[in-house]
Amino acid sequence: MKLVSLFTGAGGLDLGFEKAGFYIAWANEYDFTIWETFRHNFPKTKLDKRSIVDVPASEIPDVDGIIGGPPCQSWSEAGAGRGINDKRGQLFYDYIRLLKEKQPKFFLAENVSGILHPKHKEAFLNIIKEFENAGYEVSYKLLNANDYSVPQDRFRVIIIGYHKKINKKFYFPESQKYKPVLKDAIYDLRLAKPAKDKNKTNGDELKVPNHEYMNGGFSTIYMSRNRVRSWDEPSFTIQAGGRHAPIHPQAPKMKFISQNKRIFIPGKEYLYRRLSVRECARIQTFPDNFIFKYQDIADGYKMIGNAVAVNFANHLAKKIKEDLSF
Repeated sequence: MKLVSLFTGAGGLDLGFEKAGFYIAWANEYDFTIWETFRHNFPKTKLDKRSIVDVPASEIPDVDGIIGGPPCQSWSEAGAGRGINDKRGQLFYDYIRLLKEKQPKFFLAENVSGILHPKHKEAFLNIIKEFENAGYEVSYKLLNANDYSVPQDRFRVIIIGYHKKINKKFYFPESQKYKPVLKDAIYDLRLAKPAKDKNKTNGDELKVPNHEYMNGGFSTIYMSRNRVRSWDEPSFTIQAGGRHAPIHPQAPKMKFISQNKRIFIPGKEYLYRRLSVRECARIQTFPDNFIFKYQDIADGYKMIGNAVAVNFANHLAKKIKEDLSF
């Protein structure tokens, strides 16, 4: 089955669907810092580099499905939360515009849990209604990727629609019994290198591609809560900013001083380093042969943190393929 991928990013969602037997025929990504990574890892996929606002449906191939996660920053609980009042939040409607015109068998859209916040309720329900008006039987649910073979707590809203002509409804797969932890993902990785001056990449000097971590101090916001998960726990959510990457589990948990204030355990400060780009990629379940291309290490963290975890995407993709294999 052929797919179009919108807001494709580095391609975590795409890779999860590829592993389930789908083919990504065409992808759209506007951020130039991602293009080289996508081209390297998806050489057979046509990459469109325009803003989705400027993409006419007539230039998109006819496919079986459309997948993609419209930008989540406007819905994030950590951000300003402007939702549909933010131009990025409004990009949901360009997704729906293309869906209405192409009329594939199914679609999948992904976003952060903040989109379900009461202040966004009206806008979110309007989006669901627009999907339904486009001709789809819609299902949505808040899921934790840790329930689907991903070693981190990562809550995301998944919206899936089957075309009404198929006369089927999507039911979300059951969570997996085993919940992977940090030891499963990164225990065998050793000796990460600090980034070069101004957090530039070490490039080809790295024995393990992308196994380098961001330097620099930790903000008072960062130090306001514990940032360490132990080996036998799932990771905190991998975010798009390197400065907010979790601390490696080799370090002891941070010491509570007062509300919104913690410190590193005295005498153990040398153990506290951010997870490397490759460690974050492992936690997002990207394979080691998926190479991230960047000069500024921040771009590596951004691509990985904004991606849909590969294994999570794969569980959803396999269920869709099973449903639609007539």
